[in-house]
Amino acid sequence: MTRFRKMAWFTLALNILVVIGGAVVKSTGSGAGCGEHWPICNGEVIPRPQQIETVIEFTHRATSGLALLAVGILVLWARRVTTPGSRVRRAAYWSAGFIVFESLLGAVLVLGGWTAIDVSWWRVVLQPIHFINTMILLAFLLLTAWWATDAPPAEWRNHSNGFWWRFAAAAVLLMIVNGTGSIISLGDLLIRELGETSGGLVELLYRLRPGHPAIAIAAGAIVVWLTFDRSLTPNATARRWAWICAGFVVAQWAVGLLNVVMNVPLWTQILHLLMADGAWLALILWLATALPQTEAARGPAPLQSVGRPAGAD
Repeated sequence: MTRFRKMAWFTLALNILVVIGGAVVKSTGSGAGCGEHWPICNGEVIPRPQQIETVIEFTHRATSGLALLAVGILVLWARRVTTPGSRVRRAAYWSAGFIVFESLLGAVLVLGGWTAIDVSWWRVVLQPIHFINTMILLAFLLLTAWWATDAPPAEWRNHSNGFWWRFAAAAVLLMIVNGTGSIISLGDLLIRELGETSGGLVELLYRLRPGHPAIAIAAGAIVVWLTFDRSLTPNATARRWAWICAGFVVAQWAVGLLNVVMNVPLWTQILHLLMADGAWLALILWLATALPQTEAARGPAPLQSVGRPAGAD
């Protein structure tokens, strides 16, 4: 499965690149660079770039299309090299489902005109849903790659409710932090373009800005506190990923502060986003490695022979 593993890791990296591209689109107000056309751009398959916003939006759409294609190839490849019921195959299937939903959310935002400096409640509602869906997509892509890379079989059952509730709490807290962060990021764009005194929804977003740091500090502190729970770090690998997760959380605080001090330049927004994704993906691997190994559970399925049967002439 060597080539499949490389493809899985490449697909994850490509989707992270797409996430960064989406942040650039939103932060630069380029969401309307292709007009209210989807999937084509300004009525053309390959548009003539008459403004920088069109270049940014079209580049994001092109990479998103490549990511969708890569996930599709990954699913077909997983069907070829794994057995039915394999955890690798199931993770690839879930990845496909979430990336399709991701594409549909993007289409709804464009066709609804909820891009650029549009001010509407629908945009505020869909923005965090879009971001959280991306988080789940990245989680399943990571698990596809991780489980295909000789990750030992693990037992998912026979754990106390506390074990699962604590991990679920950490996941939900990071989703809340990132979801509210996406709303505040949208607010920063609208405030920069329209001014905090423009009234209505923009003024409300301006008033809500202090809430995100408070949520991020409180939620992040709980996640860091969980790293000291020995029941959640039963082995050295799980402890390592727990500390990596905590490190990303602390780094996210630091970059968030830098973001505010420097009046949210693009590069600090991108770095802030990368720290958020790092904390989330580290949490997923923390959970995956905290589960005890067992021979009874399914590990990555062996490569199916695609050549001639042994002994055939």
